[in-house]
Amino acid sequence: MGTAGIARKQFLPAMREAGGVAAVVAGRDLARAREYAARQDIGRAVHGYQALIDDPEVDAIYLPLPNGLHAEWTIKALRAGRPVLCEKPLCGTLAETRQVLAVAQETGTLLWEAFVFPFQAQMGQLRGILADGAIGELREIQANFHFPLTNPDNIRLRHDLAGGALNDVGCYPVRLASELITAPHDSAWAVSIQGGDGVDVETQGSLGFPGGKRLLLSCGFRRADDTFGRLLGTRGQINITAPYHPRAADTFQVCAAGKPPLSYPAAGLEQPFTAAIRHIQAVLRGAEEPRSLALDTSLRTAQALHDLHESAAAQLPPAGPAPAAAAPAGTAQASAGPAVPHG
Repeated sequence: MGTAGIARKQFLPAMREAGGVAAVVAGRDLARAREYAARQDIGRAVHGYQALIDDPEVDAIYLPLPNGLHAEWTIKALRAGRPVLCEKPLCGTLAETRQVLAVAQETGTLLWEAFVFPFQAQMGQLRGILADGAIGELREIQANFHFPLTNPDNIRLRHDLAGGALNDVGCYPVRLASELITAPHDSAWAVSIQGGDGVDVETQGSLGFPGGKRLLLSCGFRRADDTFGRLLGTRGQINITAPYHPRAADTFQVCAAGKPPLSYPAAGLEQPFTAAIRHIQAVLRGAEEPRSLALDTSLRTAQALHDLHESAAAQLPPAGPAPAAAAPAGTAQASAGPAVPHG
């Protein structure tokens, strides 16, 4: 649904690797959709997103539209009985997430949020190492997601489309913590730098969990590529080069107290999306039971993002005339403040 870059770069190569067929692409501009279909070897193009939902040859829909359109079109697809893989975040707001999940519950239609790293071999290895106690009890997760965004017209900088760094890439560290710390968070704190059309272009923050466990996250559009992650335990740590979309050259390193560091390959030659798509195809064939459905995973992520946004917003200076010595637009950083209890 749509001609997004992530579909071209990530989804389509992985879907073919998993043995799937790109049957139809839908676009608001039919000429552009046809050109996209020809370039990406997609069967055909249709005009408008509803045409894709109504197409009898479609088994499932991949929805990489801007965040602000996720709720509307996911709900329409679910009500039509079309399984959906919706790009992250599932929705731009907590309220929309609850609405979408209610429709998924009501209709029984399968819905996944496109965090694909829980399906990857690396994640299975990390879970096993933690379960074996190699670094003791997991106490803290430190996770970054940064990349430079230079186009001022990029949709990630639009408030009306639920853009911003926290929604776009900060959601990855939040979901990582949700995968590895089973309890919901009980506090949230964040501070942001504003830019674009009233969105955060950098955010740092933390989530607190029962027993003093925590996530420290940093995300943004203003520095070089960085997705490094670290899991810290009572007897060591695990350093992860690429927690979310590992490639063949990426590794993770286990540093246990009193032992030499051990390095492991993060991934084979598969595309990052392949394992998730292979699972979805198996579910649609009736060969596997679904796992990591949005109904089971997405509300915790949405609640955490909401609480981090609320904390950051509470610390921004009040709206009004700029003081005489105001900093240039998009550069003022909010001051630190107390944690906001999870609500």
